[in-house]
Amino acid sequence: MNISSGNVAARQHGAMEFTEAPVDIDEVRRYRLERIQEQLREKDYAGALLFDQVNCRYACDATNMQIWCSHYETRCVFVATDGPLILFDYGNYPHLAEGIPTIDEYRVNSSFYYFTAGSNRDQRADEFGQIIADLVRQYGGGNTRLAVDRLSHTGCSRLLQQGLSLHDGLEVLEIAREIKSKEELVLMQHAIDVCEIGVSKMREALEPGITENALWAKLHEANISLGGEWIETRLLSSGERTYPWFRESSMRKIQAGDMVSFDTDLIGPYGYCADMSRSWVCGDKPTAEQKRLYALAWEQIQHNCSILKDGVSFREVSEQAWDIPTEFTQTRYGSLIHGVGLADEYPSIKHIHDFDAKGYDGIVRENMTLCVESYIGSEKSGEGVKLEEQVLITKDGCRLMTSYPMEADWL
Repeated sequence: MNISSGNVAARQHGAMEFTEAPVDIDEVRRYRLERIQEQLREKDYAGALLFDQVNCRYACDATNMQIWCSHYETRCVFVATDGPLILFDYGNYPHLAEGIPTIDEYRVNSSFYYFTAGSNRDQRADEFGQIIADLVRQYGGGNTRLAVDRLSHTGCSRLLQQGLSLHDGLEVLEIAREIKSKEELVLMQHAIDVCEIGVSKMREALEPGITENALWAKLHEANISLGGEWIETRLLSSGERTYPWFRESSMRKIQAGDMVSFDTDLIGPYGYCADMSRSWVCGDKPTAEQKRLYALAWEQIQHNCSILKDGVSFREVSEQAWDIPTEFTQTRYGSLIHGVGLADEYPSIKHIHDFDAKGYDGIVRENMTLCVESYIGSEKSGEGVKLEEQVLITKDGCRLMTSYPMEADWL
């Protein structure tokens, strides 16, 4: 089924319906698709098959139950390097793709995952493999190299049986998503603004007796009410639960004097991520130890922002990064800095202690958007501070995109 572009200004799809975007959404869509096809050409692939729902969103911008569809191989996008984009959807709902100019054809997916196919799994998987192979042969010009991001053994085996050569589609999409257009940056800033409204609602609600979950719900409520989509994690903890990091929010009642630390990981309007962290004290009298931890985390953020600039290598960033005191190295955050766009994404820049074992090199480039991380937690006091800023790389250095204030009077 072919899809006409329609009147995009009058009819936005899905979560964006009835909104007035701050930029031309079609410009964003075309830019993102061109980025993918550019990478496919560079790597000499005939096309890409995308099942990751964030990658599907990046490629065509059509959404359909994104969280649900992430559990099953029920919805995918085929991108021909020099040909059409075909959306294979969960069901026959072509109205969900109306008005999106990057979608050339809409089809219903021949789903073969066991929940839906049961004993018909093999037959449906064979059909799926034949369909995709036919597209590669039709548009690949003899090239049978296909980039695939996520696909089970069942699906991959059918593509291989059809004579296709499978390659890493995650690499293609991570590199494509690396550099943001000016329109993307506007949408990302909008998502951050929505996030910071939610953070303000949390701060207003923080008082002794509120549960961690009830406090976290304030961010969810603000995000949804202002056009956002979901939150990827539940990283909010209080008191002794802030050390070590990565405990999810609970029904614990926050007490006066508790440290409260959180990481938003928020997918806001237009699908863009707002990833910032803040730490507060419930009440207005932080202890000397709480101030000490906070000041160190703040210093780490400030220093590591200062070394980011266009052209610096990942290894150079790691080597020049703030030197974490020995007291805090064991529970340090897993990465110094990571990319962000429609979600957390490439690159992940590791601490110098971990670089040789877990890191990789690359170049920080203008119009990358990055998150600068810090976690400083004390085994002695049993509390930890989580701070994080989202920044844009410019030709002169980096610029903060997040603006919610730090606790300046603690420093």
